[in-house]
Amino acid sequence: MAKRTAPALSETEYRVLARFRFALRVFQRFSEDAARGAGVTPSQHQLLLAVRGFPDGAPTISDVAEWLQSRHHSTGELIDRAVDSGLIKRETESEDRRRQRVTRTRKGARDLGSPSTDQREELRPSGDDSAGGARELVRAHESARRSASPGPSRA
Repeated sequence: MAKRTAPALSETEYRVLARFRFALRVFQRFSEDAARGAGVTPSQHQLLLAVRGFPDGAPTISDVAEWLQSRHHSTGELIDRAVDSGLIKRETESEDRRRQRVTRTRKGARDLGSPSTDQREELRPSGDDSAGGARELVRAHESARRSASPGPSRA
């Protein structure tokens, strides 16, 4: 079966894509600075956020690796360092002793709060046009969605 070739991007689509990627990087830098300002590394903040935001209770190491888009062993090492720092604790499942779930400690819950609050404020829409990085990210995303109209099908 022949692979379909996607239509070339228009000049506008390249600009929207570049704007979106730029906004992602600006928000990432903002987030990293907020984490450092709260006394945790950016990786620790991402770990704490993944554990806190996981929808089905305490995540496994594999769940966290997926959410962080990281390799299992790298995630395990990050968790080990977070355990040593008192941010996370590991709990072995009673049903399957091979599986471990991770939860935040009180210190981890406290250290997650400030950078996450800063990010929430950064993401909130404002009335001015001097958009912060996250507001620009939201605008760029909306612009990308609007410009991504499905073109005619090429067979």
